[in-house]
Amino acid sequence: MSRHLCSAVCASGVLVLGCWATLAGSQDRTGGPPAMAASVPRLPGGRPDLNGAWMGPYVPDMTKTGRNQRGTSELPFTPAGLKDWQSYDAGKGDYTGSCMPFGLSRSINAPYPLQIVQTSKSVVLLFEVNNWFHPVLMDGREHPKDLEPSWFGHSIGKWDGDTLVVDTIGVHDWTKLDTIGHPHSENLHLVTTFRRTDFDHMTFTVTVDDAETYTKPWTNERTFRRLDGELIEYSCMENNKDLREGHIKFWVPPAPKKSR
Repeated sequence: MSRHLCSAVCASGVLVLGCWATLAGSQDRTGGPPAMAASVPRLPGGRPDLNGAWMGPYVPDMTKTGRNQRGTSELPFTPAGLKDWQSYDAGKGDYTGSCMPFGLSRSINAPYPLQIVQTSKSVVLLFEVNNWFHPVLMDGREHPKDLEPSWFGHSIGKWDGDTLVVDTIGVHDWTKLDTIGHPHSENLHLVTTFRRTDFDHMTFTVTVDDAETYTKPWTNERTFRRLDGELIEYSCMENNKDLREGHIKFWVPPAPKKSR
């Protein structure tokens, strides 16, 4: 089964997990389970080596708990956040259906692997989905003041022992946190952590802090597995027949929100 066909299936929300299982089984990208967990590899400076391709669970709904993931079942919406959540209707034109950038959270949630490229001054996340990339600056700088919102936001990172902590702000409120459409404002503050626990596994957490949308921070936790092999080419528009044939609406940016 081709990855492009799986893309179409994922977009329709049907049989996503079975589709990915078929791909994973046919390509044997994990190399099979190890007989014994190997130790965490380290770079010459002593930091854990996060380099390589990793596959996490597909997370279309960050409130759910399932295999290799644990969500927050009841989200603490503010009145404004609950209004945003209840008014979301993907049938009116979800931005991903028009092949616009998913945003950081939704890209990590996607049923496709990511690759980490780690150096002493930066960490770069390479996403197979649409072949997007996102740099995490590790040179000690702060976020810029008066940051212009963007699809993926601005990320800086630091090490807390053996855990990489990534701090992200400036994400455009056009994006959603997950496929089901949980909202956020442009005041979103995402804190993600990456910790390699053995040769084949990495724990990942994401904390959503957005006082305009949620009354308190909430988290989602996952386990990623190391993949053998490389990311492959991904083209959203190549097989986007639903958009070309008018089955889904073309997304247009919403009107700016009035101050609340």
